[in-house]
Amino acid sequence: MPSQKNQDQVKDLKDKLQKAKSIVLADYRGLPVNLQQDLRNKITEVGGELIVAKNTLLKIALKEEKFDLEPLLDSFIGPTITLLAYEDEIAPIKALAEFTQANDLPTIKAGFLNKDPLSKEKVEELAKLPTKVELIAKTINTIKAPLSGIVNVLSGNLKNLVYALEAIKTKKGGEK
Repeated sequence: MPSQKNQDQVKDLKDKLQKAKSIVLADYRGLPVNLQQDLRNKITEVGGELIVAKNTLLKIALKEEKFDLEPLLDSFIGPTITLLAYEDEIAPIKALAEFTQANDLPTIKAGFLNKDPLSKEKVEELAKLPTKVELIAKTINTIKAPLSGIVNVLSGNLKNLVYALEAIKTKKGGEK
């Protein structure tokens, strides 16, 4: 019979997994505590959470939440840190990948996006995508650009009208 502590941890993990839009598993072996804290802070800033849980408990929680674990079973070996992205699916993954690139740790193992399993390579590809905020900014700029062009064209016509009226006024003023 599992202990009450383990049952509570599984329940807590299940609650977090339900809220998460994406999940990444990474091996944090060799990562000093001060760098772990830096990483935690960076992940929190972009709407994610970094947790350490026993692999067994994490697997139980994932199975109970209907995640497809079969392709990623070998990712649950060794010390595993779990990244949970709550607001934006990509921003925390991007922050983890940037941190990993700068510090060579932690090592990304695998992940999940909307309960679908992702290989290490797929997680790294996701990290290269722009975040939701970046996509919104690009979309706004794309929408705004033609409007700015129209304003410039229309204001050019008004200027030409003013010049034409000035020319007519000057011509009529010169005939008197």
